Amino acid sequence: MLFNSIDFAIFLPIVFIAYWFFTQKSLKMQNTLIIVASYFFYAWWDWRFLSLIMFSTVLDYVIGLALAKQENIIQRKFLLAVSISVNLGFLGVFKYYDFFIENFIAAFSLFGIPIMANSLQIILPVGISFYTFQTLSYAIDIYRHKLQPTKDFLAFAAFVCFFPQLVAGPIERATHLLPQFYKKRTFNYQKAIDGMRQILWGLFKKVVIADNCANYANLIFNNSEEYSGITLVLGALFFTFQIYCDFSGYSDIAIGTSRLFGFDLMQNFNFPYFSRDIAEFWRRWHISLSTWFRDYLYIPLGGSRGGTWMKIRNTFIIFIVSGFWHGASWTFIIWGALNAIYFIPLLLAKKNRNHLDIVAKDKQLPSAKELLSMLFTFSLTLVAWVFFRAETIGHALSYLSAMFNDFESYLTFGIYWEYKKILLLISIFISIEWLGREGQYGIEKLGLNWKRPLRYLFYYAIILAIFWLGGEEQQFIYFQF
Repeated sequence: MLFNSIDFAIFLPIVFIAYWFFTQKSLKMQNTLIIVASYFFYAWWDWRFLSLIMFSTVLDYVIGLALAKQENIIQRKFLLAVSISVNLGFLGVFKYYDFFIENFIAAFSLFGIPIMANSLQIILPVGISFYTFQTLSYAIDIYRHKLQPTKDFLAFAAFVCFFPQLVAGPIERATHLLPQFYKKRTFNYQKAIDGMRQILWGLFKKVVIADNCANYANLIFNNSEEYSGITLVLGALFFTFQIYCDFSGYSDIAIGTSRLFGFDLMQNFNFPYFSRDIAEFWRRWHISLSTWFRDYLYIPLGGSRGGTWMKIRNTFIIFIVSGFWHGASWTFIIWGALNAIYFIPLLLAKKNRNHLDIVAKDKQLPSAKELLSMLFTFSLTLVAWVFFRAETIGHALSYLSAMFNDFESYLTFGIYWEYKKILLLISIFISIEWLGREGQYGIEKLGLNWKRPLRYLFYYAIILAIFWLGGEEQQFIYFQF
């Protein structure tokens, strides 16, 4: 069920009414309704894969209780190993089995050794990468004595399958979200209104910006050999905004929807395209995944505490694993490695934590230095996104080659009206995001001090834009991850 569909527009009010009017007096009923609604939400896509969520829920609930009772370090490690191996095993079979088989066959074929092996050609369950990491963090935190296991199975099941963030995050930690299921929620009007604003902004980003950008990005990338260098630059630019507005739009809708039900989810994007270096970009992009890898992979490997070689090794590991998390393709791995190459000079120069504040804080405009830094960082990410979007590494290299070598097209370029329209929409979007960059999302604070008619006019303008300027409906990109 897509957030930007009629199905969800019907589903959400029904669940909202049932939640606040029929279950408000009982915490168990509230949590039970969330579980039922979440399973229905997921089953709308494919009911057969509900068994995976249920199995993962039961497994980590039982392992959590067992870890709390077990003091023997060997037994504790065994229990944790069971959780990790089973959860990652499911993820490996559904997401990576075919990739490894195909590369295994190709590797032996280079030496003239034919290998007979069949790929599974199975459907990737939506959201498996997200809820797998969510349940894994629960077991790991209990093992580390950072969390006490819950005995409330309903609360834990609701935590695992909570429908707003079930299929594309944010990837919540049990330490943050699970305790919210222990407390009965009461309706908060201001919280709900803020949630509605965030949903509205998320829909604008997805429908108006991402879906329109997708039309042109798909056309240009799928026929890249037919276009000039400057048009390929535009194609990369459109994808750069497509993936940001698509994924951050989903996160905004998820967070806003959660607030309607009295929950607070972590911020997943913090205006990453206003970053002044690549390290700041990764502190602001897909925050729930970046911090997950930091806490459960990078720091256990030694982080940046060791020598130069260890720092470089750990940086490459975390970025390559991040790329591989996104999909079973060499293009994602190269995308991750390229970001590591961007990041390492900052790490070695100890400049990776230079920009922890908001750019141009309390100012209307950035300084010339800040503007150049943002443009440079944005250009680096744009080049990396070409590998993310391309079908193959060869496709990405030929795309970039044409971008950088076809200089004549830059001098003779004329923009068609269709490009002017989407570029204008992107410009408006960037302006609003810039004005709202000190909030949790673009329009959190924008307009709150305006007179009511003007403020409502602003919201109605966004609603009209969603209905009149929206592009052809596209599935959320991160559903495939």
